[in-house]
This record gives sequence, structure tokens and C-alpha cells, in this order.
Amino acid sequence: MCGILSSTQELDDGSVIGVEFCNYTEDERMEKVEKICVMARSSPFDKLLMVQCLKKNGHVVAVTGDGTNDAPALKEADIGLSMGIQGTEVAKESSDIVILDDSFASVATVLRWGRCVYNNIQKFIQFQLTVNVAALTINFVAAVSAGKVPLTAVQLFWVNLIMDTLGALALATEKPTKDLMEKRPVGRTEPLISNIMWRNLLAQALYQIVILLTLQFRGKSILGISQRVNDTMIFNTFVLCQVFNEFNARKLEKKNVFEGIHKNKLFVGIIGITIVLQVVMVEFLKKFADTERLNWGQWGVCIRIAAASWPIGCLVKFLRVPEKPIFSYLSLQNLKCM
Repeated sequence: MCGILSSTQELDDGSVIGVEFCNYTEDERMEKVEKICVMARSSPFDKLLMVQCLKKNGHVVAVTGDGTNDAPALKEADIGLSMGIQGTEVAKESSDIVILDDSFASVATVLRWGRCVYNNIQKFIQFQLTVNVAALTINFVAAVSAGKVPLTAVQLFWVNLIMDTLGALALATEKPTKDLMEKRPVGRTEPLISNIMWRNLLAQALYQIVILLTLQFRGKSILGISQRVNDTMIFNTFVLCQVFNEFNARKLEKKNVFEGIHKNKLFVGIIGITIVLQVVMVEFLKKFADTERLNWGQWGVCIRIAAASWPIGCLVKFLRVPEKPIFSYLSLQNLKCM
């Protein structure tokens, strides 16, 4: 018999322990694979069949093994993990990751860091898209309506320089946390930009667009300042909004964006360096950046406007988003149904 056990046992929750997996038809295997929770004394062919069925059902599959017979399943899986001490050379060559100490605790460590890297990439994408959406919209609306852009080419270059380099370093250095392991795995077809990210970035971008366009068209009369000072305040406020929004980007879902910030000294240091560079840009590089010096009151206005992104980011996270990706509603199949 090429099975796992000679009989099956179905639990109260519908899961199955012990099945003759290779004796089922393909349709039966596709149905049973979602219910199996334990495969006892499984043959290498049973492992391979299970991996293939799980992948066909859309799962991301990881397999551990140490023997030569495990090589087909290790190679077929999305991620193959072999044992560095007890594992054979064939198993190691067929796997993607080699566990040097043969400890399954290392698998959890690898998983935690993998999720952390993925999460950090999402944070930076959300942060960068917010900058780009806001800058593009502000310059486009101002250029169409007034024939003049508030953010010059040099200023946009400066924003991209500090946000692409320092911003990426700040968000990419976040260490893994325990709550990462409490989330469900990311599916094969799930988009990199989730609904939660769209909610966060659109809220911040909309706030920046509204407030900066208000300064563009009504700043001189509201604040009683010259056109050159007004342009400088728009540039300074825009940069400071990105600095404050970096804190919001640290936590995609949690409302407390300052949680664990004391453990990431590099993030705090990068924020400090960004602020210092911005002060130098505004106050001492006037000809290069096409700016005008601001007094303490004007700096206070810029900081208060930028700091408003914190309560906005907190309030937005109370809004629930659908689990189904937004762009899936625009698929051809859904349009046909309509």
C-alpha cells in the first residue's frame, strides 16, 4: 500500500488525520488537501502530491526535508528548507534555505524576518507613493490653474533625494515584532499594495494636497506674507509633512505609531538628520533652493500643519477596509457580471 495510514480519522472541525493520499483521484485530492492537518508515515510521493495540490489551490507552500527522497517535494515547493547537519547533499541542492543547526526554531526566525522584510517594503511603498501622489497633484493643479508650479525642479529633486535614500533607510531598518507572526500568511495572488495601504496613503496625500493648494492660492492673504516667502513655506511644509508621515508609515495598521521607536535608534537619527538638512536648505542655501529665510512664527506654522498628519493618520485607521483587493472589482469578469 502506498498510503499514509490504512484508515482515516475525521475530527470535529472537519480536518483529517491519516489519509491514503496517493490513492485518491485528482479531484478528491484537491478537496481533501484543505482538510488534512497531519500526514503520518507519508511517502515521498505523498509529499509531492500534497505540495502540488496545495499550490494548485493557491497556497504558498514550504517543505522541510533531509533525505534524498525529499528532493522532489523540496524542489516543487515555493520554499524548500533542508537540514544542514543531517540533510543529504541532494536535499540541500534542491532546497532554497539550509537550516544550519537543524532546529525548527530557526524556521520561525526565518519566517519572522521574511515577513519583516515584506512589511518594511510595504511601508516604504506607502510612504513613497504618498510623496509622489501629493507632489504630482499639487504641481499639476497649480500649473493648469495659475501657470506656475509651487515646487521647483531643484526642490523636487531635494525631496526625492532625502526621501528615497534616508526615508528608505529609516523604514527598512525596522526589526521584526511578535505581532508579525499573528497575521495570516500573504496569499500568492494578493497585491503588494493592500487596501490598508491605499487607505493610509490616500488620506495623507489628500490632506497634503488640500493644505498646500490652500497655501498656494490663499497663503499670501491668510498669512500676510510675500510671494517668495509663501513659496518657501509651501516647500518647507511639504518636506515636513513627509518627515511626520514617516512615523505614520512605521505602523500600517496600529494607531500608536511611536510603539517601539526607542529601540530603533537609526530611525530617530535619520529623522534628526533630515530635519537638520531641511533647515540648512531653507536658511542657508537660498540661491540653490530658490527659498527665503523664515522667521520662528513661520516655522511654527509649517510644523503645526505637518504635525496634523499624526491625528489624521490615527483617525483614518478607525476606518475598516474590505478584505477583497480594490482593483479586483474592476476586473473584466466583474464588469461582465454588471
